[in-house]
Amino acid sequence: LLSARMSQRLIAISVGNTRTRVGCFEGEELNNVQGHLSGSGEAEVASICKQVEELVADTHDKTPIVISSVNAKVSAAIAMEIDSRGLGQVMRIQKEVAVPMQHTLDDASTVGQDRLLCAYAAFKRAKQACIVIDAGTAITVDFVDGEGVFHGGAIAPGLTMMLKAMHEHTAALPSLEYAAPDPARGPLGKDTSHAMILGVRNAAVGLVYRSIDLYAAFYEAYPQVLATGGDAAVLFGEDELVEHVVQDLQLVGILECWKAMNEDEYGEDEGDEGV
Repeated sequence: LLSARMSQRLIAISVGNTRTRVGCFEGEELNNVQGHLSGSGEAEVASICKQVEELVADTHDKTPIVISSVNAKVSAAIAMEIDSRGLGQVMRIQKEVAVPMQHTLDDASTVGQDRLLCAYAAFKRAKQACIVIDAGTAITVDFVDGEGVFHGGAIAPGLTMMLKAMHEHTAALPSLEYAAPDPARGPLGKDTSHAMILGVRNAAVGLVYRSIDLYAAFYEAYPQVLATGGDAAVLFGEDELVEHVVQDLQLVGILECWKAMNEDEYGEDEGDEGV
């Protein structure tokens, strides 16, 4: 952790496919995190900007605002509204704020900011090779080696996307919201809904387990395994292979990129092993 002398403030915004997360860092401490529906409509943007307005209201200085996004239209609408309200200048990840991470990708322009930020945050906090699971709209399983190099990973549909696809592309399968199956009912689906819930859970966990095995074989060592995202707790909260479930890892990634860009101001990062 950084030394107690650090008192820098940063508002971090991560625009996802389904949800936008907003929080305020006071040094290393993340406070006032709220989730909002992602969208470029007036109501969605107003909800996000209202929180930003509340976060800057209690300071006389302009608090830096950094935004990451997997949806350029939504982030542009948010930045424009923040500017029109005079709340501060929005700096964008991979534009004004770089993700200082080496990679082995064939085409880094195609990788989502969410994946890079989670990978960068995981390595900066764990300080060792990591497998990073992000269980949200999509499920990603990515690998960072012991030198902090991003090697890529796998992308698959998330729980809600799988359930929605089954309902929309069949005549009889129902529309369901995911809820953790009752262990007392056993591993075999006893009705259609139960079978669908077990199916998507097994698909998600099976993807992760297979990826962990392949990445460990590739690296010839067993990396630390972390999970984040809206469905991380329900899928991996008590999983024996997933060592840490980390809330808002992407927001932490925004902070780490900002610190790297302002190294002289923040001072030396003395981080601890583990997350």
